[in-house]
Amino acid sequence: MATPQGESEPTYVVSDRQSDSSSTSGSPSHEKSPLIVKDDSDSDNKTEKPKPEKLHFKSNRERVCVILCILFVEMCERLTYYSISANLVLFCTNVLKLESADAVVISLVFTGTSYFVPLFGGFIADSIAGKFNTIYGSALIYFVGSALLPVVAIEFIELTNGQHVLTVDQKRIFYLIGLSLIAIGTGGIKSNVGPFGAQQTEDLGQKSVQTFFNWFYWFINVGSGIAFSVVAYIQQEVSFVIGYLIPTVSILVAVVLLLIGRSSYYNKPPEGSAYTRVVKIMCESVKRVRSKSVTSSDVDSYLDRAKEQNGGSFADVHVEEVKSLGRIVPVFLTIIPYWTIYVQMSSVYFLQGERMLLTIGGFMIPVSSLNLFNIIIILILIPLMDRLVYPCLANLGLNFTQLRRIGFGMILASLSVVAAAIVEVCRKQDLRTNGGIPQDISGTVYNSSSISVFAQIPQFTLIGASEVFTSITGLEFAYSQSPPSMQGVVMGMFLLTTGLGSYLGSLLVVIVNAASHDDPWLPDEINDGYVERFFILLAVLMILDFIVFVILAWRYTRN
Repeated sequence: MATPQGESEPTYVVSDRQSDSSSTSGSPSHEKSPLIVKDDSDSDNKTEKPKPEKLHFKSNRERVCVILCILFVEMCERLTYYSISANLVLFCTNVLKLESADAVVISLVFTGTSYFVPLFGGFIADSIAGKFNTIYGSALIYFVGSALLPVVAIEFIELTNGQHVLTVDQKRIFYLIGLSLIAIGTGGIKSNVGPFGAQQTEDLGQKSVQTFFNWFYWFINVGSGIAFSVVAYIQQEVSFVIGYLIPTVSILVAVVLLLIGRSSYYNKPPEGSAYTRVVKIMCESVKRVRSKSVTSSDVDSYLDRAKEQNGGSFADVHVEEVKSLGRIVPVFLTIIPYWTIYVQMSSVYFLQGERMLLTIGGFMIPVSSLNLFNIIIILILIPLMDRLVYPCLANLGLNFTQLRRIGFGMILASLSVVAAAIVEVCRKQDLRTNGGIPQDISGTVYNSSSISVFAQIPQFTLIGASEVFTSITGLEFAYSQSPPSMQGVVMGMFLLTTGLGSYLGSLLVVIVNAASHDDPWLPDEINDGYVERFFILLAVLMILDFIVFVILAWRYTRN
């Protein structure tokens, strides 16, 4: 990340220290990756912490098998999720007969809810059920929701010779119930499966956990690659019934794989309700703000008033854990607009792609298959960055820290929507010049530009490249910075940023259309709208957010 003009570059050091317990200074107990640390006089007060205890796997082969089970579970879960979300807009407009803006809002709310639930999934795992049981129970709910979708897609009037029929309203109800169950299921899995996998490697040190998260993301994109290519084509060109049966079977396979490694997993027991403790500490701190027994000069934060040494009810280490959240959360908040841009791939980018030339030599390209270019760049960049670029930068003495990587990804995301705006301007100009081409997509005819859908490649590729820096590093940052008793909660908070970004995207659609009611930016037929203005709005918001992020990153100190 560039140094602001007029300021000198601060000195940073890389910490490789690891621990199973929190220190009184509030340092995270599981530091698995290089963290930004300001090299000041306080660093002399940091004590060297013991290495994690060796995990008791019978052999390295057993450890590898356990990790592979977890990676393939995540691959199957992502295959299921993206198979459902890939053509969600298409199913809503063509089968459920919803308008384009409503379909976009449903898509974004579904995505938002899928990433809002992890906050509760982390809480349940940390305080009640443990990670394995939470993942397993969530997968079963996920399966029930997935199984409803092919039922909705079945044309009962043809299957039963007109004796039975699901009305459009009934289909909408069952579809939304299915999506709700899927959101609950994926939320319970997402907040726990990453940390659960990392736990299997944490005794091997920092690099092992960082490598796990890189390959964890690689498997995510293998699953999504299958969804956006094979499954998306089947849904668009063959049948939504078959296209929804595939993800149903996939999540069932994930359940089986999860059970295969059950006897070998290293599974930490729940450590109590982290949420409850956080709320109690904050409430007690507020109540004691006016206490004369502790003056403002005696504490660094109002939360310190809850410490036992200051007459409070809580151990110092627990108060420090809550204070660490105060440093993490502002960073998370600045990632929300990034996800608002990211979710455009499955919503507004999709609407744009429907109205571009999809045929090549008589073959109809699935609209959502452009996501493959997002995936391809990720699959290329992950091993390239992990094995070549990052080590080379380290050897050269260049410290491409976590926060700098996240910021660089934000820049790439803003360039993506700028590229999308340019494509939209060119697409509409072509329509005005050539009049458009009628194009049948899953039974609905669209007036499409003669410009190939491959013109969208730059915007999808830029989003993919941004994920390698912002999303992967964000997962690593969330895990490494979280107190040991709140890892699931903090990972859930990070995933919540995706949900909030998606909700923000749906809110922007509603606000923009309300503000431009007489001449809407996103009408049912976007050929008559101003989608390019919407993209530019997103780019401006991302740049403003990036400026705030730079300020926070500059001031950030390691927990």
